[in-house]
Amino acid sequence: MSMLSIHSLKPEALHLAPGTSEFLGCQRRHTLPASEFRCLTPEDAISVFEIEREAFISVSGTCPLYLDEIRHFLTLCPELSLGWFEEGRLVAFIIGSLWDKERLTQESLTLHRPGGRTAHLHVLAVHRTFRQQGKGSVLLWRYLHHLGSQPAVRRAVLMCEDALVPFYEKFGFQAVGPCAVTVGSLTFTELQCSLRCHAFLRRNSGY
Repeated sequence: MSMLSIHSLKPEALHLAPGTSEFLGCQRRHTLPASEFRCLTPEDAISVFEIEREAFISVSGTCPLYLDEIRHFLTLCPELSLGWFEEGRLVAFIIGSLWDKERLTQESLTLHRPGGRTAHLHVLAVHRTFRQQGKGSVLLWRYLHHLGSQPAVRRAVLMCEDALVPFYEKFGFQAVGPCAVTVGSLTFTELQCSLRCHAFLRRNSGY
């Protein structure tokens, strides 16, 4: 039975007891998956930016991606993004794009190169009320498995501040030196990760 046919029936016609309609309404509100991972769409852009803005501007005064850039990447390459939703609410996300050079450059911050074999991870962020719960680690692991299922993508690359290097090394990333990209006075380390092992794990785990 479609949702349209359910909503078209009035409680009186069903001879429901008083209060039953409110109970059914509560049931409908809880039919959303408790936890869901999916690629993002341009419709998710505002939710993404709200999380990102709170996570980054208060710390560094800038965002990896602004709203127009988020919409840009989610329109061109939504398959290189991943969002974690709990009961329909976005709680964490990663946005990436393809890159076609060995190392990152200033251009890589805003460009998507469809022929590239490298996934550039622009941003990973977790909603403030869900931090310190390991969600960033779970999401990154799932994202790397997701990339490993895409034959054209051979490796992942990102840039981060030095304090975050140990976090990414736990997932197979290796530092390749200072990044050529700077944002204001901020400097970064560039890290790369081969996706071969993640593709192997995906094929053999049924993930």
